[in-house]
Amino acid sequence: MKSVFGRYIPGKGFLYNLDPRIKLLTVILYIVMVFMVSYFIDLIILLIPLVVVYITTNKRVKPLFKLMWLPFFISFIIFFVNIYTITNETVYKDVASMYESKNPLGKTWLVYMYDPKYTFWKWATSSNTFEIKIPMYDSAGKFIGISSELSKLNIQYGISLDSINRTLSLFFRIYIMILTTALLTNTTRPILLTKSIEDILLPLKLIFVPTHVIAMIISIALRFIPTLIDEANRIMKAQSSRGVDFKHGNLKEKINAFSTLIIPLFVSSFARAEDLSNSMETRGYDPYSQRTKYRKIKPTWVDLIVSIFLLSLLAFLIVNMVYPQYLPSWYLVTAVL
Repeated sequence: MKSVFGRYIPGKGFLYNLDPRIKLLTVILYIVMVFMVSYFIDLIILLIPLVVVYITTNKRVKPLFKLMWLPFFISFIIFFVNIYTITNETVYKDVASMYESKNPLGKTWLVYMYDPKYTFWKWATSSNTFEIKIPMYDSAGKFIGISSELSKLNIQYGISLDSINRTLSLFFRIYIMILTTALLTNTTRPILLTKSIEDILLPLKLIFVPTHVIAMIISIALRFIPTLIDEANRIMKAQSSRGVDFKHGNLKEKINAFSTLIIPLFVSSFARAEDLSNSMETRGYDPYSQRTKYRKIKPTWVDLIVSIFLLSLLAFLIVNMVYPQYLPSWYLVTAVL
């Protein structure tokens, strides 16, 4: 079965009628927001609209789970790395710096860090002493000095609330980026995607940047993703029929097996790129020639509503970052330190 990731799927619906420039800006804004937020609950809030739009557009739920395997695999590896690298000492230093700067997260996490029920499993323990520098203010709020306090901490290696938060946040960040890109490419024609990229890069023309060339390169790269996936599946089936086993064997045998996939895939990619270049030249394509446009994209009231929703979502996340003192403790506990 062919992969639908990165491939335009003809259809009708809300997302198909949306301005492609709005869709592209939404993808860019979502990528910025997933790295901007400090709580994985914010990531869930970002994910919910995407899931609703995906289901209403594709009328299927199964592809949503198929897109999860890559972020799940990466998060699974990082989770075990966190168990052996992140201790409550690491969290303590982050919390202490927030506590010194009077950040409400510092006060909340100092409570949860010493609560045994938030360290779910530990495999090693040691102790260390840290110095906390706390700013002092008078009744008028004027800075009067710094007070230093020593605090003893039992360093624990294991599964903690912080390691779980980091793993979940990584999973949601990767998954949101994959899902937004899939929605963009599945519902936008390549020619409209090229035009939207060119329109967004339009200010760069003031400094003589060939935006139409950049737009064409990006659109061709996106178009090649499903082609390369299909080619990789075809080569894998061909090599399996010749007796190559990609699933079993030790590490050395698997490396040798995948080399029989990667090398032909590179050769095929260069051959396809050369064929595409030759076909564009025979059709008289000149990236630097002046050309007219017969497709005119006009925003509608639906585009306006989507833009207002995105700006409201961005404002909500910024308020959560700037004013964490108004958030409940259960919200603050989901912070990624």
